[in-house]
Order: sequence, then C-alpha cells, then structure tokens
Amino acid sequence: MFQFPEAFRRLILELSRLPGIGERTAERLAFHLLKTAPGEAERLARSIIEVKKKVFFCSVCNSITERDPCSICSDPARDRSKVCVVEQPGDIIVIEKTGKYNGLYHVLMGVLSPLGGVGPEELRIKGLLSRLKEGEIKEVIIATSPNAEGEATAFYLAKILKPLDLLITRIGIGIPAGAELSYADEVTMARAIEGRREI
Repeated sequence: MFQFPEAFRRLILELSRLPGIGERTAERLAFHLLKTAPGEAERLARSIIEVKKKVFFCSVCNSITERDPCSICSDPARDRSKVCVVEQPGDIIVIEKTGKYNGLYHVLMGVLSPLGGVGPEELRIKGLLSRLKEGEIKEVIIATSPNAEGEATAFYLAKILKPLDLLITRIGIGIPAGAELSYADEVTMARAIEGRREI
C-alpha cells in the first residue's frame, strides 16, 4: 500500500495541528509547499522562526509585541481612563481600524467556554483586575463577540466589575448576534464602538 514519504507525513501532521486545519487541508497545504520554489518555502520557515524569536505578549495588556510594554500601552497620547476588553490580540486591529477609539486594551486570550474547559482561571482576568485597582481607568468597554461564549464572558465580567464603581459598557449595535468580532468590517465596528452601552 502506498504511503507518503516520512518527511511529507510529518509536514501534514504539523500543519494539521494548526487551528481550523483538518487533515485534508493540511495535505493540500503540504502539496502546495512541495510545489513552491525552495526560496519561497525557506522564507515561510524563516518568518515562522522569526515570529517565535521576536514576538511575545505584552506584560500589561497581553497583545502581541516586539517590545514591552507594547506600543499602545506605552503611548502617552492614549486615553488612560478607558480600557477595551477583547478576546484575542487580533481584535485590537479591528477596533483600531475604525479610528474611533483611543483608549487602552486588555486581551483575555479567549472566552468562557464550559464545554471547552475554559473557565475564568484560564482567562487573563486577574491582570485586568490589577490594572483597574490602580485607579486610573474609569470605563471598561467589554468588546467580546456577540455569540454565546462572548455574551457569557461579558456577563461574567460585568458581574465581577460592578463592585469597583466603574462605568462598565458593552459594544453596541453593529455586530450581528452569533458573529465573530474578527470578521466585522470597519464601518460595522465603528458603529459598535460608538453605540456601546452600560451593562
């Protein structure tokens, strides 16, 4: 019975470990890489290694950065009275593209998902609470996706933050229910930021 060469099988296995990549997609990607010029494959490999060496998570907000603290946390022009809480570092880019928000961020690195084994302890909530206790932040904008997990996370955060006597808001209309925040276009995201409401 025919089998792929060992090196090719290892490549398929490693590609299939990426989120959203099944075995068939990994196989197609492996064939694509096999057909590309050696220089192209080497550039891809070098960029992966470079990211692993140079990019890390900001010690303040958990966004990705090459310096600590990140460019947003260290920017004196940012409004330090507001913090926007998002699920993943990529969500920051969506909000920044709107040009409607100039505050700080806090990345949770996920959302509550009891079925997926993600509870409050697995999220970066303690870091957020530490930042809030410093007293500079007056408003927390919860910008989790409007799906079941995002809503549960927003509700949980609002519940634990209420005693801190802060303005707690939730992004408003514009993001359809059940959608992922990272798929929102700039206009939709701008409306959501402008239409946030207290929760």
